[in-house]
Amino acid sequence: MHTLEEIYQKLNSITGTNTSYYPITVQATGQTITYAPGDDGYLEKGAKADPRFTDNGNGTVTDNLTGLIWLKNANYLGSTRTWSDALVAANNLANGIGGLTDGSVQGDWRLPNVRELQSLIDYGRYNPALPAGHPFTNVQSVFYWSSTTYADTTNIPNNAWYVYFYNGVLYVNGKTNSYSVWCVRGGS
Repeated sequence: MHTLEEIYQKLNSITGTNTSYYPITVQATGQTITYAPGDDGYLEKGAKADPRFTDNGNGTVTDNLTGLIWLKNANYLGSTRTWSDALVAANNLANGIGGLTDGSVQGDWRLPNVRELQSLIDYGRYNPALPAGHPFTNVQSVFYWSSTTYADTTNIPNNAWYVYFYNGVLYVNGKTNSYSVWCVRGGS
């Protein structure tokens, strides 16, 4: 059995490059400044798509890293909404609504799950925390709902995850609060 000191020393020696010890690769976060050996800025690991995004010219943007299709206008739906209203508004979005010309039908669009929303974040940037040169418009440095319900419904019922696009931090709050909505299609 190892002592806590031995475990601590081993963890501090990790660089993340030896796959025989560390079979799980560090994902790209966008962080390029390092604050400690082995942090995400030091490693700069993970898949990178170049170009990361493609403006489809029809009101949508394809994320070439994830394959997801996002509304180009991150404030397309305008006002903030409760979580349930956000789900309905996303589901009702379709080709021809507000100038969207992507051929989508009602039910194609949805609220992104928390990981999909988080996949847009570049933790090396802020206000908004998106990759440099992104093609999105009207990205607000505010809270955006995800479709992901918070798992601890016993102690904190009726909550969902959301992302603060000023800095990319994830939060949980009640579904009756009103936050911004950024719709996606594709994926699951």
